[in-house]
Amino acid sequence: MKKFWNWRDRRIRDQATNEEVTERVLFLNGTIAEESWFDDDVTPALFKQELESGSGNITVWINSPGGDCVAAAQIYNMLMDYKGDVTVKIDGIAASAASVIAMAGTKVLMSPVSMLMIHNPATIAFGDKAEMQKAIHMLAEVKESIMNAYEIKTGLNRAKLSSMMDAETWMNAHKAVELGFADGILEREEAEAEDIEAPEVSAMYSKAAVTNSLMERIAAKCRIQKADESCTGATDVTEDSVGNGRSADEVRERLNFIRKFI
Repeated sequence: MKKFWNWRDRRIRDQATNEEVTERVLFLNGTIAEESWFDDDVTPALFKQELESGSGNITVWINSPGGDCVAAAQIYNMLMDYKGDVTVKIDGIAASAASVIAMAGTKVLMSPVSMLMIHNPATIAFGDKAEMQKAIHMLAEVKESIMNAYEIKTGLNRAKLSSMMDAETWMNAHKAVELGFADGILEREEAEAEDIEAPEVSAMYSKAAVTNSLMERIAAKCRIQKADESCTGATDVTEDSVGNGRSADEVRERLNFIRKFI
């Protein structure tokens, strides 16, 4: 399991009582659930356990290009159900699935130089016509689910949101505030208040990078090595070892074929 979140407590002064209180801070950096939460009961349970291990208001710092929509949906629901206020602060980028998580904020604030992006969900499917139709139906339902979060936060009608997702809409802080995706702009003191770790992955959203990552995982499952890597300790792939009778070259050819459409 690769954690993409971490917690930190800090002491702040309550504006109402002028007393020092402990504020819980959650950092979401890099790809959301790079190792997918799909069919994974352990990781969501750990996140929920850590979330519910304390009380009081939470500040969530987001700097993520997106990731697993299943994980994003579960995190969104957990934050929406949390008893305290949830203040989301976007200091770099909240794209794709990360933008869904941001919508759970009681208040959403963005750095003046940050970006928010929404788009249609995407997947890669194999199979016959019936399997392709299932994938299309699944993506349509996922889109409707994602729009629920955007609609609740912004109040925009679903036709407008659907059009924005179709166009893959990028918003700077002021545009996000104008459309209701954010509530305000971070002040200098707020933006500099936390020592935020840089994400381990590039913040630039890339469909090609996502697909290449998937191809690498499939290749790893088939125990296929890149041509420029050492074969030390690896198991050669034969037609029998792939499982469906295809050779390593055939599998690689199929993966390269997919890459042409990205």
